Amino acid sequence: MKETKEYPQIKQPPVTRVSLANILVATDFSPCAENALDYALIIARRFDSRIYLTHVLTPDAYAFVPPEAATVTHGALRQAAEQKLADILISGRLREAPHEVVLEEGFLWPTIEKLIKKYEIDLIVVGTHGAKKIEKLLLGSGAEEIFRRAACPVMTVGPRFAGEPARTAEWKNILFATDLEQTPDRAAAYAFSLAQEYQARLTLLHVATRHGTASERELAAKREAVLQRLQGLIPPGSALWCDPEMAVSFGSAPEEIMNMARARNMDLIVMGARAGGGGLGTHNPFATTYRVVCEAACPVLTVKS
Repeated sequence: MKETKEYPQIKQPPVTRVSLANILVATDFSPCAENALDYALIIARRFDSRIYLTHVLTPDAYAFVPPEAATVTHGALRQAAEQKLADILISGRLREAPHEVVLEEGFLWPTIEKLIKKYEIDLIVVGTHGAKKIEKLLLGSGAEEIFRRAACPVMTVGPRFAGEPARTAEWKNILFATDLEQTPDRAAAYAFSLAQEYQARLTLLHVATRHGTASERELAAKREAVLQRLQGLIPPGSALWCDPEMAVSFGSAPEEIMNMARARNMDLIVMGARAGGGGLGTHNPFATTYRVVCEAACPVLTVKS
């Protein structure tokens, strides 16, 4: 008989309300970014947040321009960005939330990192891009670099999100997917806090590897061990407002997460994200968070481990 993997128990602190005083919205002016801004504004109204609408002019925007035209191109790109930011302000979309428009130049991540520290950012909201074929998925606009490296949570609004922000920002069904490999305290804390804030139904999901030689008895033992570990994530006192459902499935992590999100009409997926290359999952860790962010029909909140 194969040995059942041991999952150490976790003692969760009581639920505290998430603070989202400052929200940075990274935009490249694409349709996905516009959708992300609308979504961020609704969250800002709920949490009395200040919005920092940010566009970064990166060197690669004119990297292949001949040297003699570089100065002209740089000026034109900056002027175009300033006009697009002005158009957003003129539209009145930011009227209902305290806000600041930020136009920066430089490499994407160092610039975003600087702004996180400067404005004490609690949440980044960014739109993502994705191709139709999974093998050619591209997040675009550095979204993956941001959610892999940012210390604060990052909410991504992907290309398959087609909901009305005003409706879907009222999260009634939240899925927290965890690999249980690293201590998932931070991601779990956000999942429970948001579930409490919105009085939402919360589902905790772990996707485990199913070995071809495993017996039904071994699978049952593994499922029980995982359920106990998931139970350990529940904060004290949460039973007064929340009766979380715990689920264990076997197979491909991204596919199982997406299947549950579709079947349960999830409004939000919360996941851990490892810095650099790692991600949630049991087969290809790097691919799981990446695929879920690209393919999810609802926003995804990633919290770096």
